[in-house]
Amino acid sequence: MLSNARMIIRLFLRELKSQKLRMSLTIIAIIWGTLSITLLLAFGEGLKNQLDINRKGLGDGILIIWGGQTEKPYKGLPRGRQIRFRPDIIDYIREQIPEIEAAGGEFINWGRPISYNGKIVSEKVNGVLPEYEFMRSLYPDSGGRFINKLDLQNKRRVAFIGNELRDDLFGPPDSAGYVDPIGKTILINDIQFTVIGVMQKKLQMGMYSGPDWSTAFIPITTFQTMYTRRYLSNLVIKPRDINQTEYVKDRLYSILSTKYKFDPEDKRALSIWDVVEDAQVMRKVMIGMQVFFGIIGGLTLLVAGVGVANIMYVAVRERTAEIGVKMAMGAKRAHVMTQFMLEAILIAGIGGGTGLFLSFAIAGTLAAIPMESEAMQWLGKPTISIPIAIVTISVLSTIGLAAGYFPARRAASVNPVESLRYE
Repeated sequence: MLSNARMIIRLFLRELKSQKLRMSLTIIAIIWGTLSITLLLAFGEGLKNQLDINRKGLGDGILIIWGGQTEKPYKGLPRGRQIRFRPDIIDYIREQIPEIEAAGGEFINWGRPISYNGKIVSEKVNGVLPEYEFMRSLYPDSGGRFINKLDLQNKRRVAFIGNELRDDLFGPPDSAGYVDPIGKTILINDIQFTVIGVMQKKLQMGMYSGPDWSTAFIPITTFQTMYTRRYLSNLVIKPRDINQTEYVKDRLYSILSTKYKFDPEDKRALSIWDVVEDAQVMRKVMIGMQVFFGIIGGLTLLVAGVGVANIMYVAVRERTAEIGVKMAMGAKRAHVMTQFMLEAILIAGIGGGTGLFLSFAIAGTLAAIPMESEAMQWLGKPTISIPIAIVTISVLSTIGLAAGYFPARRAASVNPVESLRYE
């Protein structure tokens, strides 16, 4: 077995010397094809991973509900009634739907004056519950915290601020005049609030009332005291299991239609943003994109495979007499076919292995480069995962076998007597 392998390598090197240009171009084509399929899939994987991270900036597995306007008359009540939620609806929903992990509501006030030490900005102020920390991915940076239950009970004047609002009021952390905001007093509508935390920097692909990074979050009870608002701006619901999202939506229509007396089939009475459904759609789009990238890269590799097949056909033609001698001396068809197929696989292996090595090197280099621009933060970094490596090796193996099989079959079908007279 070892002697056969050495003979095949010797024959391959001999063929390489006699067909330097053609063989080199074929190997380069395989390298390019391998680079194409691997890097295209790697960029698609990086984009998918980054979009998944950005999508979770809004919140993972949540439903956002707004009150709408009834379209149908119901039990003597006219159409066109406005559905609006009071804060007590939150406890009602929790009691009626045990499949919900968390429920919350918020008040939103746009364009409120927020100031610190003479710096004044006009930004959004949200009154929220403690559950918003994990429902809406409002995680505090080191040294700070989010709003808690005691803040609600005591109607404390505390504020959790977005990272860009922090930069506007206190300066960026890497600037010379930066002031640590934790524990500092800011004014919201000329009322003193103590900063208890700053939101970790995040990318937010979806939003419904502006970005979180420029918002001040205060306890919902404190908000009500300040602005005397009666109706919530919206609700946020998180099911325990994302597979029960549709059931939870149906239950919401059922219990809220009973509570506010509207037709359960009146879809305009409520407006529900299903973030779970959006994530599933996005995941399918990204899978389709990766399949497309794989097809494009595979076609490039297929062209290189045709080049390998042409090289092997030339080798069969030039070694016809040699094949005839071997078969006349008792070599079987399987031996001849194996020799040519292994030579084709060797060519594909050299080109594919080099291409894979270069792909890992390029992806690793790009991943190590700091990508501070906003565009690159959305595109992500190329990632060569195990499935991508398996797909690339599988395609290479298939093309190598196909490129070697047909020339090998032709070589094995040579008539020994006729081949000895071949020139």
